[in-house]
Amino acid sequence: MIKRIDNYFELSKANTSIRTEVLAGITTFMTMAYILAVNPSILSNTGMSRDALFTTTALASFLATMIMAIWARLPFALAPGMGLNAFFAFTVVLGMGHSWQFALTAVFLEGLIFIALTFLNIREKIIDAIPLGIKHAISAGIGLFIAFIGLQNAGVIVKNDNVMVGLGQMGSPSVLLCLAGVIVTGVLLARKVKGALLIGIFLVTLAGIPFGLTELPQGGLFSMPPSVEPIAFKFEFHTILSIDMLIVLFTFLFVDMFDTLGTLVGVATKANMLDEKGKLPRARQALFADAIGTTLGAMLGTSTVTTYVESASGVAEGGRTGLTSFTTAMLFIAALFFSPMFLMVPAAATAPALILVGSFMLSPILKIDFNDVTEAIPAFFTIIMMPLTYSIAEGIVFGMLSYVLLKAFTGKVKQVSLVMWVLSLFFLLKFLV
Repeated sequence: MIKRIDNYFELSKANTSIRTEVLAGITTFMTMAYILAVNPSILSNTGMSRDALFTTTALASFLATMIMAIWARLPFALAPGMGLNAFFAFTVVLGMGHSWQFALTAVFLEGLIFIALTFLNIREKIIDAIPLGIKHAISAGIGLFIAFIGLQNAGVIVKNDNVMVGLGQMGSPSVLLCLAGVIVTGVLLARKVKGALLIGIFLVTLAGIPFGLTELPQGGLFSMPPSVEPIAFKFEFHTILSIDMLIVLFTFLFVDMFDTLGTLVGVATKANMLDEKGKLPRARQALFADAIGTTLGAMLGTSTVTTYVESASGVAEGGRTGLTSFTTAMLFIAALFFSPMFLMVPAAATAPALILVGSFMLSPILKIDFNDVTEAIPAFFTIIMMPLTYSIAEGIVFGMLSYVLLKAFTGKVKQVSLVMWVLSLFFLLKFLV
């Protein structure tokens, strides 16, 4: 059995082991398990059943991640995307006044379009067209982005009306435990302790009990999952030709496409998984996992499913193959029946892992040619705009647009591929719409 697993996932070729991959999968799950609580909380504002949304979130995450594990055999996990679920609830439904069934229809159509684009190899061509310098910058930008998310989750960084963001209350239990978690986990990493990020999450969770941050389950650790019947297969196909549907669909397509591309490229770059030409092996299968996951997620009743940037935490623990994502997928199924246990982990416990992984992902900066201004400026825009706009997609837009313009106006137009020109026109259209 062990040999079969090794052969299928090519563990020896990737210089990894079953133990390392399983630990990496658990770590990835722990850093993204918050979606099981947050996604239902956001989407229930539309009138959707919160209980049904919990089951749907876990099932959609399981299905999409399992496709990634078995077919693409890459260490990336998928779940309903943050930002996309907020757009679904607060813009499409509460802002534009449409029903949640209308929004689900848009997500379903988006999934079908992505399946077609992936089948035609268009999405993979976009990945291949991204210049290597920007690919390195995407990894660094994602690093700053997820570190920022971790700092926010723990309350280290908070909203400030005068200067956008500011320092939180440093004496609060959440902040103190987060910073202590960073130090303890950092020591474990320095001593090369296997599973350091996971151990850090566990220790901070325990430490959070006396402070009231970790809420112990009252009704036991086991619970049966609620039915998805109230939200599954609820579409409004009679609205698909409306102008509003086209606008909503365009937004879903744009954000999901470049969030996914950015995550795949950024995490793969950090893990040294790109080949000598800067291409990601089995990228097409990975993109199919995302597209099929979005389609199945809409059928079950949730917003767009996308590849999660928190996958970087598992990669940082040594995850290199589909066995990592297989482990994460199985934990999503387990979460259906042991949700109280998984949901007791506070944000302060997962924040140190996100912060430290963010620091790990900065290393590809060293491969960027900062002596060439036409390479350095696009890389800088890619990196800085991700955390500042709270969007991987927007960071890629600024980076690629500046790349094309700088190359064009400095006599290096031959370095810009046709795909890059087409994408730039697409980006400009996105800004104008």
